[in-house]
Amino acid sequence: MAFQPIVDVETGRAWAYEALVRGPNGEGAGHVLAGVTAENRYAFDQQCRIAAITQAVAAGIVETDARLSINFLPNAVYSPVACIQLTLKTAAAVGFPTDRLIFEFTENEEMADTAHVATIIDTYRRMGFATALDDFGAGHAGLSLLARLQTDIIKLDMELVRNIDASLPRRMIVEGLVEMFARMNITVVAEGIETVAEYRTLRALGVRYMQGYLLARPGFRVLPAHVLPDDVPVMLRA
Repeated sequence: MAFQPIVDVETGRAWAYEALVRGPNGEGAGHVLAGVTAENRYAFDQQCRIAAITQAVAAGIVETDARLSINFLPNAVYSPVACIQLTLKTAAAVGFPTDRLIFEFTENEEMADTAHVATIIDTYRRMGFATALDDFGAGHAGLSLLARLQTDIIKLDMELVRNIDASLPRRMIVEGLVEMFARMNITVVAEGIETVAEYRTLRALGVRYMQGYLLARPGFRVLPAHVLPDDVPVMLRA
C-alpha cells in the first residue's frame, strides 16, 4: 500500500491518509486492479483492508490523530456485517481505533444494486465509520447518486479542480457544491491539486480539506510529510 495525506489546510495537519493499492514492488493501482475478477473480488477487497490497516499502523498512524481512508469495492460486500468482521479483527489486533476508519468508493465504479450500497453505508455509519464518495463529478450519476447514498464525505474529482483558477465555470460549480454540501453536513475534499493557483482558489471557495501532488505524493508503506504552498514543511507528527 501507498499512503497519501488529506490535509486540513486550516490547521496544516494531516486529517486523514488514503490507502492506495500497490503491488508488492510498488506497481501502480492500474496494474494491480487489472487482475481483479468477479471470482477474486471478495478476497482482493478483504486483503486490501488488512494491508491498509496493518501497514498504516506500522508506518505510525496510531501516533497521529489522522484517520485512515480505505477504498472498498461495493460489489465485493455480500453482507456489510459479515464482511466487516475481518476488518474489525485486524484493527483490534494492531491497536487501530475503528472510529478513525473511512471507507470510500468511486462514483465511476459499476454498481449492480445502489440499494445494496445504501445499506452498506447505513450499516457502516451505525458501526461508527465514515463513508466517502470518491471522484464526484467524474461519472454520469453525480447528484442523483448522492441523493440515494448520502455519504459523510464527498471527494471532488480532479477534473473539477484542474485549472480551476482559470475557469469560471469550474469555480461556479465548486462554489455551489461547497455551499450545498455544507447545508447537508457533508465534508468536502478536493483531490488532484497540483498547482499553487488551484490551491489558493479552492481555499477562497471554502474548501478546507485537500489532497494532491502539490501537498504530498503517495509514499510506499510510509506516511509522507506534506508541504503547504508557502513552502513551510509540516512534519508528520507536528
